[in-house]
Amino acid sequence: MTDRHFDELATRFAEKIYGGAKGAIRLAVLQADLAETLPDRPLRVLDVGAGLGHMSLWLAQRGHQVTLAEPAEPMLAGARQRFAEAGQSASFIQAPWQELLGQLDQPFDLVLCHAVLEWLAEPAAILPVLHQLTARDGWLSLAFYNKDALIYRNLLKGHFRKLRKERFAGEGQSLTPQRPLDPRELEDSLQSGWQITSRSGVRVFHDYMPQEFQARAELLDLLEMELAYRRHPGFAGLGRYLHWICRPR
Repeated sequence: MTDRHFDELATRFAEKIYGGAKGAIRLAVLQADLAETLPDRPLRVLDVGAGLGHMSLWLAQRGHQVTLAEPAEPMLAGARQRFAEAGQSASFIQAPWQELLGQLDQPFDLVLCHAVLEWLAEPAAILPVLHQLTARDGWLSLAFYNKDALIYRNLLKGHFRKLRKERFAGEGQSLTPQRPLDPRELEDSLQSGWQITSRSGVRVFHDYMPQEFQARAELLDLLEMELAYRRHPGFAGLGRYLHWICRPR
């Protein structure tokens, strides 16, 4: 298994996701968490696996100095266009995470790593690199595809044979992440270098709603409820993605 980078098809898929409720909920949760955490001053921000630049643009609009690192040219081109249309400036680097330490000469106040780990052949291998890229008094914003939520969704669908075989990864050119993460295993990997200071679930109920209820729900109501329950002790762990904010030890 190798790291998965995104082609034109995946870029169009990502644009579709961000044009609907799933993307809106993800952005709302990530932005709310960061707005609560970050100080009211300009920060140097690195977005690792920046994709189409949605989060980076939001941070740039709040006055932060943003660098986007993305290995897939179609994604990076989409991010450049989004920044240009918004009249915002940023630095853009086309490179995989393995090359970033050789191209960046000082750590950042805030490092974003959103929806990246689940596409890597060895997710834990990126953690020491993220640690070196983050300033000692900085923050890491880590969002990842939650294996627990995937298991629960398959239980609800009665996909018991799939669960017995532990077939959780997307196959071939599937746009299902290839390696969903067990949050307990990831937390163990983070223990030596990071302290997790904030935990939220992303889409803690939306993806479990019957489609007829999804179709009737107003987006503003969905956002309100997802934000209200993103840290609920009974529901946060069911988020399709989990968002952890970490500080270096």
